[in-house]
Amino acid sequence: MPQITVEQLKLLDTLKDVPDSQLEWLLSIGETREMAAGDVLFSIGSSFDRTLFILEGKIRIGMVQNGQFKEATVAEAGSVMGYLPYSRGTTAPVQAECIRDCLILDIPADEIKNAPRLHFELTEALVHIMTNRVRYYTTQQQQIEKMVALGKLSAGLAHELNNPAASIVRNASFLQDQLHKMACLFEEVAVLTFEPQALTQLQQKLDVLLTRTDKPVLSMMQKDDLEDELSSLLESHEIDDYCMVENLTEEGIQVADLEELGQIVPAENLSAVLNWLNQQLTVGKIAQDIKEASERISNLVSAVKGFSHMDQGADKQYVDIHKGLENTLTIMDYKLKKNKIDVVKSFDTALPQVKAVAGELNQVWTNIIDNAIDAMEGNSQSKLEIVTEHDTRSVYVTIRDNGPGIPSDIQSRIFDPFFTTKDMGKGTGLGLDVVMRIVSQHKGSVKIKSVPGNTAFQICFPLSSE
Repeated sequence: MPQITVEQLKLLDTLKDVPDSQLEWLLSIGETREMAAGDVLFSIGSSFDRTLFILEGKIRIGMVQNGQFKEATVAEAGSVMGYLPYSRGTTAPVQAECIRDCLILDIPADEIKNAPRLHFELTEALVHIMTNRVRYYTTQQQQIEKMVALGKLSAGLAHELNNPAASIVRNASFLQDQLHKMACLFEEVAVLTFEPQALTQLQQKLDVLLTRTDKPVLSMMQKDDLEDELSSLLESHEIDDYCMVENLTEEGIQVADLEELGQIVPAENLSAVLNWLNQQLTVGKIAQDIKEASERISNLVSAVKGFSHMDQGADKQYVDIHKGLENTLTIMDYKLKKNKIDVVKSFDTALPQVKAVAGELNQVWTNIIDNAIDAMEGNSQSKLEIVTEHDTRSVYVTIRDNGPGIPSDIQSRIFDPFFTTKDMGKGTGLGLDVVMRIVSQHKGSVKIKSVPGNTAFQICFPLSSE
C-alpha cells in the first residue's frame, strides 16, 4: 500500500496554502485506500461519516431521476468528497463510483470535526470546498428541476396540440369528400323548378335552418324520440337514409321544420332539397369543428407565450394575476384532465394588478398546482380550488386541494431545498424552494394550512413593492 505524503496533499489546489503541520495532522488521522474501477465510494442515502481526499483516479457522480441513474459530473484527482465541517448534510444525495483506479486519503468524520478547533487554515480550505459544492450541486439540481418541469409541460402540450391538429387533418379530408358529394348533388338540384314566390320562401326557410344558433339541447331519450319521428316522416316520402336522420337530429331539426318545407316544396322535389340541406349542414358542422380546433391551437400558443412572457424583459411590471393563473391552467390542462380533477375558480373581479416578473409568478403557480395534482393522484373526486382576493395592502392567492394533506411534523421543512416527500426519481425537492425564493424576492409571503382532505397554500403579494 503506497503512503501518501504532505507533498502529494499540497498538489491539491484546495490544500496548497495549508501549513505542512496541519497536513501532517490530516495524514495522522487518515487511512490510505486504493480502489479499483467499478468500486462504489458511497451510494444515495448512505451516511456522510467520512471525508475523502482523491489523490489519483477519476470518479463518476450521479443521481436518480425518473427512476434512472444519470451522470451529473466526473470528479478528477484533487477532489474532496464526503463529510465537511459545518455541513448539515448527513446522507449522500448522489452516488459516487470509480471509473479509474483511485488513491484516496480516508478520514473518519469524527476526526475531521476537530479541525475547526485545532486548525484554522485547514478548516478555511474545507469550508471553501463545501460552499463551492453547495453552489454547484444547487445549480445542477435547479437545472434538472427546470428540465423535469419542461418535460411535464412539453408532454401535456404535445397531447393538447395533437388532438386539435389531428382533428383538423381528419375534418379537412372529410370536407373534401363532402364537397365532392355536393358537386354530385348539383345536377339533382339544378333541374328543380320553383315559382318565384315559393323559391323565396324556400330560401328564407333554409337560411333559418342553416344559421340559427338556438339549437335545443336534447337528452338521449329526447334524441331517440326525435330520430323515430324524423325517420317516420322521411319514410312517408320514400326517403330511407339513417345518416340524414342522425345529422338532422344532431342539428336540432324538428318534424315541424320538415313539414313546413313540405308545404313549400312539391313532393317530387322534397328528396333533392333535403339531400342538399343535409349536405349543407354536414359541411357547416365540419367547418365549425375545424374552426374550434384551430382556435384551440391558437389559444394554446397564446397561453404558452403568456406563460413564458417570451416577448417581455425580466423587469417587474404590473401584471394581471388572473391572466397568469389562466395561462398556467391552460398549459396544465392535460394533466388536470388525465387525473380527472375538477377545477373551481373563485376570482375577485376587482383584483388589482401586482408589480412583479410575470414569468416568475407563473413558476409559482405551476409548482404549487403540479404538487397539488400529484397529491390528489388516486382520489375518486379530486378538486382543485383557486381563490383570489385583496385588501387595501395586499393581494392573496389561495390554491387548495383535497388530497391526503401534509403531515404536521414535516410542514416546517417542505420549503427547504432538496426536501421532498415524493418517491425517488419523482421530485428533486426544489419546487417549493423555488416558490419561496420567488415570493420572497417579490416581498411576499407563503402560508400553508394542511389537514387530510384540505391543503391550502396562500400566497400574499404587497400592492406596493417599494
